[in-house]
Amino acid sequence: MAGEMSWAGKKIHLYNVTMGLYMLDWWERCLFNILVLILLWFICFNGSRFATDVFERNH
Repeated sequence: MAGEMSWAGKKIHLYNVTMGLYMLDWWERCLFNILVLILLWFICFNGSRFATDVFERNH
């Protein structure tokens, strides 16, 4: 149907509305998403390094 969104489309729309990205231009939204991805990568990478370090110290 024409008016229905998929599950992924709904989640993307919710993300855009929650973060206020719907009012930005496409390039600003892209820049913001790149910064978020870099931040998430940094957190996951350093978190995994910390977890392996703690695991190796305790065993």
